[in-house]
Amino acid sequence: MEEKKFSCVDCMVNGCGEDEGGRYPEFCLTSCLDEGVKARAMQYYQEEENFKIMEAAAYVECEGYCIWPRVREIAEFAKRMGYHKIGIASCIGLIREARAAAEILRSHGLEVYGAACKVGAVPKTEVGLDPKYNRVGCNMCNPVLQAELLNEAGTELNVVVGLCVGHDSLFIKYSQALVTTLVTKDRVTGHNPAAALYNMNSYFGSRVFGEEQK
Repeated sequence: MEEKKFSCVDCMVNGCGEDEGGRYPEFCLTSCLDEGVKARAMQYYQEEENFKIMEAAAYVECEGYCIWPRVREIAEFAKRMGYHKIGIASCIGLIREARAAAEILRSHGLEVYGAACKVGAVPKTEVGLDPKYNRVGCNMCNPVLQAELLNEAGTELNVVVGLCVGHDSLFIKYSQALVTTLVTKDRVTGHNPAAALYNMNSYFGSRVFGEEQK
């Protein structure tokens, strides 16, 4: 049997957070780090675009820490990067939130162009999906088309607003611009997926561990 490999998700020390005096567990990814892997990763920050992104992110973290909501952080990041045209890839079920985000981003002098998930009105069966999936709508979500439309529009930063799990992955895969997320859809928690993590041993236990299916 292959030996189980532990990682950061198994650590209870948080020594890398500068508050534990550097007391690392034996499996710590920092203390056991392959210096070659570390050097290779750090080299990427020497690339001009990557450094610019890191500097803009550091600026937003420093200036807006516990002050700016995420939508403001996105606006400030975009301005720091010198971006002017922002794309929004939204779930049609969160189009109201997408419009609100567009209004806020525009108030910061940014141009906004959006594409909703059902764009193109393509039936699910057209790509070979089983007709049983029509139970929640006949037309497919189309994250690849969303990405292509934003690519054609020349957006410089794309913002995800509530795309489904997997659809968001495809959108990110085909987006030519950087992607960040404003809203992560979770219909059960009012789009607050962390609620299930905080309550995994109480309210959401059966739902997160799948016990309701037994």
